[in-house]
This record gives sequence, C-alpha cells and structure tokens, in this order.
Amino acid sequence: MRATLPKNPTRLVYLGTPEIAVLPLVELDNAGFEVVMVVTGEDKRRGRGSSTSHSPVKEKALELGLPVTHDLSDLLHVEADLGIVVAFGQIIPKNYLEQIPMLNLHFSLLPRWRGAAPVERSILAGDVITGVSLMVVEEELDTGSVCASEEVEIGDQTGDELRQSLVEVGSHMLVRALKEGLKTPVPQNGSPIYAHKISSKDLHLEWSQPIEELMNKIRLGGAWTTFRGTRFKIWSALVNSSLSEPVGTIIGDQVSGVNGSLKLIEVQAENRGRQSFDSWRSGARLTSEDRFV
Repeated sequence: MRATLPKNPTRLVYLGTPEIAVLPLVELDNAGFEVVMVVTGEDKRRGRGSSTSHSPVKEKALELGLPVTHDLSDLLHVEADLGIVVAFGQIIPKNYLEQIPMLNLHFSLLPRWRGAAPVERSILAGDVITGVSLMVVEEELDTGSVCASEEVEIGDQTGDELRQSLVEVGSHMLVRALKEGLKTPVPQNGSPIYAHKISSKDLHLEWSQPIEELMNKIRLGGAWTTFRGTRFKIWSALVNSSLSEPVGTIIGDQVSGVNGSLKLIEVQAENRGRQSFDSWRSGARLTSEDRFV
C-alpha cells in the first residue's frame, strides 16, 4: 500500500538530476522546507581524462549544504514526510513508495505527454497550451492523480525557453501547494498520450512537410537537413512567403518549402561551429544545383 499523502509536509527528500530540477530545489530551500536528503544521478566523467563532474542538482545541493546521495536505498533510512521528484530519470520501486509518499513535478498537463520528453513533444505537435502537473508518484509511469496544475502558453518559444518557463511556473506552484496544504489528488482525466524520447529522426527537416512543422523542429534545437551529402543544422529561422521553386531550393537567404519559405538566420555546417547564414553562404560558393534535402 502506498504511504498516505500528508497535508502539511515539512521534512522532504528531493530526487532530481539535470538542470531542469535545480530551481525547484532552490525554491523549496528558500521557502524554509527541511530537505533531509537529496538523491541524484552519479557523477559523470567529462572529456577524455579521469575527472568527473557532479550533476547540476548535486552541485546546487552541496552549495546549499544539503546531504546528497547517489544511492536510492538510502531513502529507506531517513525520516521524511514527503518526497519531491523532478526529472529524476529512474522508476521508484514500490517499497520506497510504501515508506515515503512522493509527488512528481511533471512538465505537461497530464494525461497528455506522459513520459520522457513532454516539452519537446508539445512543441513538435504544435500545441498552443501546455503546463505543469504535480502528481502522485505510482509504480506505473506518470499515471498518478494530480494535486495541482497550471497552464502555460507556448507561443513561439524555443524548447529551452519553454522549459525555463515551465520550471519557473512549476517551482512556484510546488511551493504554493505545499505551503497552502496539499489538496486531495484528482485522477487524471482523458486519454493518455506518450512523450517518447526525441530521436535524430524527429529533428530531420523534410522539406515536403508544412513550414510550420519545420519551424517546430527548429525551435527545439538541433534540427538538421542535408547539404552536399553532409549533415547541416539550422538553429534559427523565420517564416516567409512562398517561393515558386522546388522545395529545398536556396534563393538568397531563403529556402523554399511547400507552403512558404524559411529565412535562415543561424546555421551550422558539419564539423564547423554555429554561424550566421550570411557568413556561411559567403564561403559556400553556392551553385544553381545546390539544394537542402
């Protein structure tokens, strides 16, 4: 049986690893909650040497003077009212949930976009609205009832910008929900949609797709096409009117699509750094045969 959710928790354990999980930890600490343990991912080797680096959450936890562990089993030996999970990246076993009730700060409006990449999938799908959900952690992935949620308009935000917006909204919502007293969780309503991890294929710019879909991929970062047989990334662009040329045709600083064109701003040729499209074009010596494919 899952541990009972407390109404007014004060002693917390915190589980998170990447940069997206740093601000919620900071806000909980600033709000006066006692974080008795932080569980985070293992230190990672960087570069070719033997030195390792801490996860962003561990770095911040040590700065705040909080106890840190990489071993999930350490949770079985602490006394805490509640666990807070933010982008931890591991399934939490049933016996842990029987000892410490846990809430997960998830960056979508559940049950839409359960899973690993809710921010990215919401942009790729062309969603107008997304949000943050504070849900009860269960054995199954992202199936728990929801204690609080808040909507966020996506607009034309990039993936990084939307992620930051969601983190800020979610951090404040989390603290407010704990301070005001946790409400009775409400079961998720609707058909679930899963946010599978983003692959390189998802970011491939296929010029036969509508311009809006191409822009959604570019907004995520790392979108790529092919130029002269090598991978070519487009980091930023603007939508322009149509060009009467085959798709993928490069005319000045624009590329023709099926229902518009893209004005390219920042690009990256293979084995080179990011640069303005104008700078790249001046050195590329384009011919009338060149296309993005």
